[in-house]
Amino acid sequence: MSDVLNGKRKGRFAALVFAGPAIVASVAYMDPGNYATNIQAGAGYGYTLLWVVVCANLIAMLFQALSAKLGIVTGKNLAELSRDNLPRPLVWVMWAISEVAAMATDLAEFLGGAIGLSLLAGIPLLWGMVITAVVTYGLLTFESYGFRPMELIIGALVGVIGLCYLVEVLIAPVDWGMAAVGMVTPQMPDAGALTIAVGIIGATVMPHAIYLHSGLTQHRAAVKDDAQRRRVLHFSNVEVVLALAVAGMVNIAMVMMAASAFHQGNADVAEIETAYHTLTPLLGAAAAGVFLVSLIASGISSSVVGTMAGQMIMQGFLHFSVPIWLRRAVTMVPAFAVVLAGVNATDALVMSQVVLSIALPVPMLALIYCIGNRRIMGNFVARPLTRIIATIAAMLVLTLNFVLLAAFFGVPIPFIEE
Repeated sequence: MSDVLNGKRKGRFAALVFAGPAIVASVAYMDPGNYATNIQAGAGYGYTLLWVVVCANLIAMLFQALSAKLGIVTGKNLAELSRDNLPRPLVWVMWAISEVAAMATDLAEFLGGAIGLSLLAGIPLLWGMVITAVVTYGLLTFESYGFRPMELIIGALVGVIGLCYLVEVLIAPVDWGMAAVGMVTPQMPDAGALTIAVGIIGATVMPHAIYLHSGLTQHRAAVKDDAQRRRVLHFSNVEVVLALAVAGMVNIAMVMMAASAFHQGNADVAEIETAYHTLTPLLGAAAAGVFLVSLIASGISSSVVGTMAGQMIMQGFLHFSVPIWLRRAVTMVPAFAVVLAGVNATDALVMSQVVLSIALPVPMLALIYCIGNRRIMGNFVARPLTRIIATIAAMLVLTLNFVLLAAFFGVPIPFIEE
């Protein structure tokens, strides 16, 4: 890395030594929660809501780039900076909310992988959860060998997800013209579409990913001066755009697959299990199998990343860590409790997204505060225009999340009523 920063090593592949953090963080944008909302969007409204996926991805790019910048400039992660710069009572509240969010995230991701294994192997969901638990813990042990092995594993799983959806859009009879129009034409056909749009955004901008990215970059490179720091920031921004562009294309492919397969004749498909069983007669066993492989890769990779984020949140806020096996065991408890209680797995995924909606303001607002504070950022304090755009994006996301929460709890909101 030092050779690249000093200009001794050049070339188009030199920047690859800095690659990794954004790829790991991008997993949060391809987790099983996205599967549920994207299937509902495509099945119910065809290609109409693709523009929402594009907008959500652009917002995610902005906040992940700012999170990465925070870690690179300060050498600390967002949780540590919150602990050091905010009132103590507020810090305790932030930690508690963030821990709940981390557990809710893991619930969705863990269940997603288990559902995929259960359907693919024809085994009970509980056994799918056990296998998922063993695999994710095994992958987490690679963290002890440094950041590169874990990044390569996560990168490989991201590649599997991307390849699966490339296969899906080649199998499915996608109307590419309609898809292109849907990506650039804002439309909101009815109240149901608005609710799904809110769900797409709520499942895209993830609290734990905002925390995690700053931690992944904080000790990435030993920079000597501001010139080197700017060079690292350039590499980081390029990686964020590329990694989240891939995540965005995967989400777009999910919606297009659901639109082409389900919209005509099966618009009521809303659950992952239903989507799998419906795909087989419509597009064949290969399409259904590829769908499950992508879901398993998504569930396992995002569960690993969620555990990493939870560990970072605890260390940052409390200066306290627990063994990774204990962290993994504790975060699995809600998922096993949900299944043993007989709760529908897809319903549990939806409930987890509601919890994340409640927690999302914490890291978003803390990040905007930190990147706009000259005492924290020094010469790298965010420009006024950047802060304004981030604030507008945060207000948009938080307003839409309020709509999602209101709809979930039955609170009447005039502009989404029929």
